[in-house]
Amino acid sequence: MVDEIVLERYLRSLLCGDRISCRFVIEDVLKNGVPAHQVYLDIIWPIMVEIERLYRDGRIDSAQEAFASRINRTIVNQLQNKLPRKPEKSKKIVICTANNEQAELGGQMLTDLFESDGWETRFLGGSVCNDDILSFIHTYSPDILMLYGMNGSDAPGIRRLIDTIRQINAWPNMRIMLSGGVFGRAEGLWEEIGANLYAATPDQAVQLADMNPAAVPVPEKTIKQKVKNAAKQAPAAAGRSAGRSKAAL
Repeated sequence: MVDEIVLERYLRSLLCGDRISCRFVIEDVLKNGVPAHQVYLDIIWPIMVEIERLYRDGRIDSAQEAFASRINRTIVNQLQNKLPRKPEKSKKIVICTANNEQAELGGQMLTDLFESDGWETRFLGGSVCNDDILSFIHTYSPDILMLYGMNGSDAPGIRRLIDTIRQINAWPNMRIMLSGGVFGRAEGLWEEIGANLYAATPDQAVQLADMNPAAVPVPEKTIKQKVKNAAKQAPAAAGRSAGRSKAAL
C-alpha cells in the first residue's frame, strides 16, 4: 500500500495543476519499488475517485477538475508501457464510458489493466452511441461489455442498450459489467438495470471477469427484494401504529 502522505502530496499537486510535482511524486514511488500496476490501483484510481467526489460536492471548481484529469491521464500514458504482461487468455472485452474526461480516464485505466492481465481489449470511450456499440459487439463478439462512469442521466440509455442486447440474444454468452458513476452510488441499481456484474474497483473488475461465471457470488439483496421486504413490513408497521393509537385512547 502507498503511504497516505504520498496520496496527500499527489492530490495537493493535482489540485494546484502542478504537473512537475505530480511527476516527481510518481517517480519517487516507482523508485521505491512500487510496481506500475500498484500505482494505478493505489494512487491514480483512488485520487481520480476523490477528484470526482470533490467536484460533485462543489469543493473544487471545473478548472481544477479539468487539469487534474488531464495530468492524471498524462501520468497514465507514461505508466502504461511499464505494466506487466501476462500470457494471452483468448478473452475479449469492450469498454465504453460516459462522455466526460474523468470517465474516459477510468476507462483507459481499466483497458490498460485488462490488457496487462492478458485480455484482448477495445476501448470505445464515451462518444459512441448505442447503435454503434451494438454494431461493434456484433462484429467483435466480446466476452464482456463494460460500461464505466455513467451518470444518472445515462441510466435510461444504458437500460435500453441492455434490454436490446437481451431481446436480440445474439450474444448469449457475453456478460455486461458496470462500474463507477451512478452505479457506485445507488446500491443495487446495476442489478435492477439488468447487468450481470458490478465492480467497485479496477482490480475487482479484472478478478470478476476472470472468474468462471458459475463461481461469481450472487448478491444477497437486490432492489426488487428490498421492495418486497418493504412491502411485507408496511402492514406490520401499520398494525403497530394502530395498536399504539388504540392504547393511547
